[in-house]
Amino acid sequence: MSFESLPHRPPPGQAPQQAGSALPAQPVPACAEEPRFDGVPPDRAKWRYRPRRDFWRSKAVRAGALITLLALCGLVILALVRDQTGTEGFLVGLGLAVLPVPLLGAAFRWLDRVDPGPWRNLFFALAWGACAAALVAIIANSFATRWIATATADPSSADHLGASVIAPIVEESAKAAAVLLLFLFRRRDFKGVVDGVVFAGFTATGFAFTENILYLGNAFGEDQASHSGGLASTTAATFFVRVVMSPFAHPLFTVMTGIGFGAAALAPAGKRLRRVAFPLLGLVCAMGMHALWNSSTLFGVYGFYIVYGAFMVPVFGLLTWLAIWSRQRELRTVAAELPAYAAAGWLGPAEPIALSSMRARATARDFAHHRFGGKSAARAVAEYEAFATALAFLRHRAYRSRGATGPGPDFAAREQELLHHLWERKPIAGPALLYAAGATGRIWVPPQPGPPHPYTQHAQYAPYAPYAPYTPHPLPHPHYAPYGQPGPAAGQGQGQGPGPYNPYLG
Repeated sequence: MSFESLPHRPPPGQAPQQAGSALPAQPVPACAEEPRFDGVPPDRAKWRYRPRRDFWRSKAVRAGALITLLALCGLVILALVRDQTGTEGFLVGLGLAVLPVPLLGAAFRWLDRVDPGPWRNLFFALAWGACAAALVAIIANSFATRWIATATADPSSADHLGASVIAPIVEESAKAAAVLLLFLFRRRDFKGVVDGVVFAGFTATGFAFTENILYLGNAFGEDQASHSGGLASTTAATFFVRVVMSPFAHPLFTVMTGIGFGAAALAPAGKRLRRVAFPLLGLVCAMGMHALWNSSTLFGVYGFYIVYGAFMVPVFGLLTWLAIWSRQRELRTVAAELPAYAAAGWLGPAEPIALSSMRARATARDFAHHRFGGKSAARAVAEYEAFATALAFLRHRAYRSRGATGPGPDFAAREQELLHHLWERKPIAGPALLYAAGATGRIWVPPQPGPPHPYTQHAQYAPYAPYAPYTPHPLPHPHYAPYGQPGPAAGQGQGQGPGPYNPYLG
């Protein structure tokens, strides 16, 4: 085809002529500065043309692959442990090893009550520790011990070296992988030290569960072979040492890694060295503590008790105090950030005080349950508390990062979304939190005359004043006067009028 025979291409915006047809060509719609797409269905499921996406980028595919991987690891672990312990030993070990799991899980979940994360993260951490990390530890430890025994021709020293050096490195690295994955792919749920402690604790609890099955099952097999039983049996001694005296051993080691990742999560965005150094330092501490614990039997007959009493118990107490202090720090963050929204009218004047107390939160849920309609009302108050806490942490992180990169590009959208959720639940949560603040002694709420509230139907509670329209607060937020003293007007410096009158705080 020659160049001269090519069809003429009209300039942009001009319709081409159709040869042999009297009908004009369909014109191309003009493009405005802000085009409107009225013909596009608002429901994405009804789109005729959708952007193509690689199948591995789908959340369903990735979740399915992860579940399949963990399930396969679990099946392999089941086969290996049953092969070593036998069917009876496996069942006995399973029944005894499961006893501390609910207690440890409840303890770590209690630490996460201020801003609880999704259960799927905890299930992933528990499954990774019980299946993937345990499988890696069994295979790597066995291979390394056999290699050392072959190289040195001394099986006894190979066992000691494997327990005191190889096992801590392999096991803590395998458990740390779960915390790393959550840190990378669930970053919004990884907000600080408490989240790191909880994720690491669940991972180590799952790992200790599988390991206890193996040890208790082997001990039961030894008792069956020697026809011994009772309190003097190997099974009873193993149960006492691993389940009664030291159920917190593995969680204690891995919590050090979790603290490192939590400190990295609190580091500003521009401090990349901290984000790498803190997790590595925590992992090294976890390996060192694990090595000391495994080497305690080499220090003589009483070496185990010396390490247990002089090191493990004090460190356990120190880390417990640190976890509780971090939880109280989260409550202080709620108390420091939410008054900005209370001054603008989004929250009641007593709500920041009630939301900064776990006792007041529980009282508010109980009050809503008995006064407003049962479980649905209590669930609405619990959701209100969770959204308010997320709002406080969102503002706190934006305030911390303003010196480096400033608030994220989606800060205003996320803030508005959280305020929308709070506004929907405020008719029930507002009176409940006001009652909780007074019932727990956080503030004194005098009886207020006036018509009964439309939700409480109680003459003591007057309706809240109208709220100011939504206006994102600039960072850093202004300083507010303490409760009980006159503060700045709501929206001062933003073109808004005076805020609603506070009948409770003067």
